[in-house]
Amino acid sequence: MRRSVPVAAIAAITSAGLLLAGCSGGKGSDDAGKANAATKGIVNVSDEKGGTLNYAIADAPESFDPGNTYYAFIWNFSRLYARPLTTFKPAPGPKGNQLVPDLAESMGKSSDGGKTWTYKIRKGLKYDDGKAITSHDVKYGIERSNFARDILSLGPNYFQTFLKDNPGGYKGPYKDKSKAGLKSIETPDDQTLVFHLKKPFAEFDYLVSAPQTAPVPQAKDKGADYTRNVVSSGSYKFQSYEEGKQLTLVRNPNWSAKTDPLRKQLPDKIVVKLKVAQSTIDKDLKSGTTHVDLNGRGVDGQTQAGLVTDAKAKGNTDNALGERLAYTAINSKVKPFDNIECRKAVEYAIDKKAAQTALGGPIRGDVAGTVLPTDIAGFQKFDPYPQKYAKGKLDLTEAKKHWDKCGAGKVNTTILARSDRQEEVDGATSVVDSLKKIGVNAKIQTYPSSKYFSDYAGAPAFNKKNNVGLMMMQWGADFPTGYGYLQQILHGKAIQKSGNSNLSELDDPEINKLLDSAIANPDKAAREKAYAQIDKKTMDQAVIVPITYFKVLLYRAPKATNMVSTSAYSGEYDYLNIGLKK
Repeated sequence: MRRSVPVAAIAAITSAGLLLAGCSGGKGSDDAGKANAATKGIVNVSDEKGGTLNYAIADAPESFDPGNTYYAFIWNFSRLYARPLTTFKPAPGPKGNQLVPDLAESMGKSSDGGKTWTYKIRKGLKYDDGKAITSHDVKYGIERSNFARDILSLGPNYFQTFLKDNPGGYKGPYKDKSKAGLKSIETPDDQTLVFHLKKPFAEFDYLVSAPQTAPVPQAKDKGADYTRNVVSSGSYKFQSYEEGKQLTLVRNPNWSAKTDPLRKQLPDKIVVKLKVAQSTIDKDLKSGTTHVDLNGRGVDGQTQAGLVTDAKAKGNTDNALGERLAYTAINSKVKPFDNIECRKAVEYAIDKKAAQTALGGPIRGDVAGTVLPTDIAGFQKFDPYPQKYAKGKLDLTEAKKHWDKCGAGKVNTTILARSDRQEEVDGATSVVDSLKKIGVNAKIQTYPSSKYFSDYAGAPAFNKKNNVGLMMMQWGADFPTGYGYLQQILHGKAIQKSGNSNLSELDDPEINKLLDSAIANPDKAAREKAYAQIDKKTMDQAVIVPITYFKVLLYRAPKATNMVSTSAYSGEYDYLNIGLKK
């Protein structure tokens, strides 16, 4: 959580943010103690083994099940015990977007014009119980995570959308009485997977980096309870899990570096403490009793104010972009926001400078005008709803003009935010204050991150029943392309009953078609041009109010080794090989 801080502290943060941006950094452990060092190189490079690596998080994750989660920090962390077919090489900033084989022995081989993709998994792979990992287990992992949405609803639905349909339909492995499984994923032998798609998918190697492609042995699957004891294909395995309290991982004795060129298996043990106050996490990071904040969102407001004005402490901070946008989603299915003029009024009315301050000031991101973040290929700078200020106050002329066209008069609505993210609550408060000035009375309702998408903001029926017109949101790319960023928050087919990320419930045929045709195009430059076009058409629909191109401000624990901030996981530290200095 990030708490709001006094105006004087915000001024200090803004000034210090300029200093942070100008600090030098480089590769290797020589840069330990320099601000932004982990955005430019790997800090404290070491192969030293041993010790207990301590993580902490302010809430509890929605799930540790790699097939039932959609937060970037779990996609990052789960690679310690669940290996996807491909993943990202640990490296600083945009260099961390380099895709490499993980469970697969090489990148996929495309045929049939991009509609068929073939992978072979590495030989000699074993689970933590010593049993062999097979291609059938990878197929099963995809089946359960994408086709049993009534039980596992929290991840994206890409495979469900793009794989060829089974004759007669397919309701997932828990309801498949024939036990035949998906015909669109073939496993001709224990090593080979062949994916058959409805349409070409030019970025499929990126798609299989999702943790949903991690293998799951069907005999050990416990449905929603699989999160309690995931069977490990990675370098660490579950030792114990106390729900809402703690997860403990220990070395997987059946993991072998011979079949895994990425992982190092450094600590003896990894402990994740759950539901720890953010202020406590920040204090423990500075004292060295906690080594990593699992959430990866950065320190809270009070900690931030102290860090950026303390030269020594500032040397252990990393201020990074991570292909993220902080925004307010406008629900296009709830009155009066089903009227585009009402939505345009909101675009003009939300004071983005005030919201930026509430979210932590410029150090936490520049004011945004687009859906695509600046660090996603295809980004084009534009702002269809420019804001004008006079003596520090937002000019509401355009907002009131569109609200009058809307004809809604004074209305009541509900705005949602995550209770364990104080900065998001502060941002919602700022939005409420802005909208009052045009006649919108918004009531804030907060819910924990672990349930935000399954039960509340991501559940359209809940939003309709509770008059939810606005939702605070922060979004990072599933994979570092315009499609990996846009599809799940804009495409009509991405809308789900639970675990929905298309919070605006946008289902625009033209945008859907542009997304579909872009991903089928083998020409990278053409795809990126299309992503910019989609961005502009989305802004024309006024369903998303971009607030800031979000930046993290992380505190880098001095005793932690191999620390590197990666764009692949929203600017978080890459969790694959963090160790400890003794």
